[in-house]
Amino acid sequence: MINFIKQTAKTLFPGYFAVVMATGALSIAAFLLGMKLISIALLYVNVVAYIILWFLTLIRLFKYFPSLRADISSHTKGPGFFTLVAGTSVLGSQLIIVEKNYTIAVFLWYLAIFLWILVMYTFFAAVTIRNDKPSLADGINGGWLIAVVGTQSISILGTLLSPHLVEGRDMVLFFTLCMYFLGCMLYINIITLIFYRFTFIELKFSAMTPPYWINMGAVAITTLAGATLILNSQNWSFLVEITPFIKGFTLFFWITGTWWIPLLFILMVWKHLYHREPINYDPQFWGMAFPLAMYTLSTFQLSKALKVPFLTVIPDIMVYIAMGAWVTVFIGLIHHLYRYIKTNHKNTGVGHGA
Repeated sequence: MINFIKQTAKTLFPGYFAVVMATGALSIAAFLLGMKLISIALLYVNVVAYIILWFLTLIRLFKYFPSLRADISSHTKGPGFFTLVAGTSVLGSQLIIVEKNYTIAVFLWYLAIFLWILVMYTFFAAVTIRNDKPSLADGINGGWLIAVVGTQSISILGTLLSPHLVEGRDMVLFFTLCMYFLGCMLYINIITLIFYRFTFIELKFSAMTPPYWINMGAVAITTLAGATLILNSQNWSFLVEITPFIKGFTLFFWITGTWWIPLLFILMVWKHLYHREPINYDPQFWGMAFPLAMYTLSTFQLSKALKVPFLTVIPDIMVYIAMGAWVTVFIGLIHHLYRYIKTNHKNTGVGHGA
């Protein structure tokens, strides 16, 4: 068992905290849509997943640091570390909305900020100064946009905490507003490269991986960050002044995310039906479950922020699509773990003459 844990930690996919992101977003959406039992059950699942993933990550950090260092300096794997930031913040938001637990949420917010600084500047410095850089086609993918997701998740959690602060509320809201705009800047820069890669460089169906769904997920969480600022604007006079601008900017990002959904579905059909690429479990599929849940949640909150109740018809339908995606990927994870444990146990048995 110890060898199994060590091997799992050594080869842990950097983006596995997307499990926490997807579960948290779906839990919050379910809670706001009145599905409280499902929401609470997902909260328990998320706490367990978060603890397990941190346990494995810490083992990897202290025992297999060279492997971790190689991943964080990689153009393809490095962005996955931003799921630590996003997963931590999303869990904090989940605790506030579902359980009204602010104490742990404050700790998670500070932890997320620390992780954001660490991952943001380690990754971008590493890929900037390295000599053997990949081509644009090999180096860029939707996973890069998790940097946007991590940034906006910190904005959302800080804004949710701000009404409950006795001191420093204006400073916190200024910080979360800055993080919102920083996330917007990162999305515009990164999506330009991804869109160019989509339209002007050959895209083989095998390269159309689940992280490309973050193309939509990043703008969905940007929409949620903007809507959360609007809904809390009464807590800071400056925020009231620029609310009209934030409303327009947030709507701009929501319609961008909405535009992505049909195209991403078409590309999935092209890959799995037209080219008959089999669907096998991959941890990157959590990068598809998260955007669907986040789009559901962000659209619901946007309808409240803009006072356009007719938009709620979208989350009323999308929540079931998001649940279906989450359940499918979760079953795939359980089956994958079963086969992995079975294979590992068999190999261990052979090694000891069993």
